[in-house]
Amino acid sequence: MSDRTTIGVGMVGYAFMGRVHSQAWRSVGAFFDLPLAPRMAVLAGRSKDRTEAAAAQLGWAGVETDWRELVKRDDVQIVDICTPGDSHAEIAIAALQAGKHVICEKPLANTVAEAEAMVAAAAAAQGKSMVAFNYRRVPAIALARRYVEEGRIGEIRHVRAQYLQDWIVDPEFPLVWRLQKDKAGSGALGDIGAHIVDAAQFITGQNVVGVSALTETFIKERPLATESAGLGATGSAARGEVTVDDAALFIGRMSGGAVASFEATRFANGRKNAMRIELNGSLGSLAFDFEAMNELWFSSDGGGFERILVTEPDHPYVGAWWPPGHGLGYEHTFTHEIKDFLEAVATGADPSPSFADGLRVQRVLEAVERSAADGSRYTNVED
Repeated sequence: MSDRTTIGVGMVGYAFMGRVHSQAWRSVGAFFDLPLAPRMAVLAGRSKDRTEAAAAQLGWAGVETDWRELVKRDDVQIVDICTPGDSHAEIAIAALQAGKHVICEKPLANTVAEAEAMVAAAAAAQGKSMVAFNYRRVPAIALARRYVEEGRIGEIRHVRAQYLQDWIVDPEFPLVWRLQKDKAGSGALGDIGAHIVDAAQFITGQNVVGVSALTETFIKERPLATESAGLGATGSAARGEVTVDDAALFIGRMSGGAVASFEATRFANGRKNAMRIELNGSLGSLAFDFEAMNELWFSSDGGGFERILVTEPDHPYVGAWWPPGHGLGYEHTFTHEIKDFLEAVATGADPSPSFADGLRVQRVLEAVERSAADGSRYTNVED
């Protein structure tokens, strides 16, 4: 990569998303022929000791304890936001106004108003911006989109999407930030429901235009986590209120006329990361489950489903990796995401999904919350 233009990256946050983003920044240049060589310049976090330890482990050259200082740095041209949703808007808008390129984790923000402000800042900025819906970069999902664009399943009539996890089934699991509305915005709805909304819109090329919804919080209170406790450790006898949904279910209408159903829950005992989507069309069907992420199931001409192993070099992204039959994993989706973002920055193209795409998902999430609060009546997304 020595003959390529170097571009400095600053990342805010170093927990789960920070780790996978770091892996992507480290590996992307080794597998893709890129016009830019990312330099992992600085990592920002509130605790100096913890940030320094994370930077050493993850490969970042320097640290800051205030993201505002990171945004000011001349050696940072890209700001990567891996923090909880309550800080996305403030960091992204400041970075765009400082002339930086910005990639921001999903959901784009905690509210429609915040997302709208981010879209306005992106439209006025010279830098490029993208929201990080990584599942778009699963080769099988990208191949499903290709099949839809080629007309292989005909007119889409049904969209059926689920995201099922079980990591908070235990009522003694602590009250982490993802269970607090002021930090996370919503629960399963925003955390994993946002992914299936975006995936449905991405694969079909249609938008969700109306919903009728139910949400539920099964465990109302949980033990408080101490500052030093890790994920799953409480360290405290005190309890606090869970202020987000544990599960969200909604039906919807797509802009092309298809009917859709969505389910997002973190209480599906035995399901670890079952992100599923099925499309039924006039000529055939497509089905995908992330727990078998290298497979796409395809049915045509009234026949049964056939399994496509998505590891061939002409499948999306796959040619940069291993021989056919050697599957990819979760981390590769982020490498693909960073690859696409760097190419857009280098060529001046608009990255996808844009902040406007993120706002579109945010409007759906808000419509779901309004519908559930109003008793599940049909709610237009744009109202």
